[in-house]
Amino acid sequence: MTQKTPKCFNTVGICDPSVHYMLPALPRLPNVNDMIEGKYYFVLRGPRQSGKTTCLAALTEKINSDGGYYSFK
Repeated sequence: MTQKTPKCFNTVGICDPSVHYMLPALPRLPNVNDMIEGKYYFVLRGPRQSGKTTCLAALTEKINSDGGYYSFK
């Protein structure tokens, strides 16, 4: 029988919502879909450990699941 590991705060790498405490990633990028559809460039800026990599990983997953575009890691 395996015990469930309690959630913790992540300080390195991409957050996994089943393992780490975190805010939802995509609501932090409200206009990104319009920018992608309009074929605009965009820059994701923020201080250290603010969720930039996690947001991009979630965005990559969403883009690939929608089927209109393909994004790779």
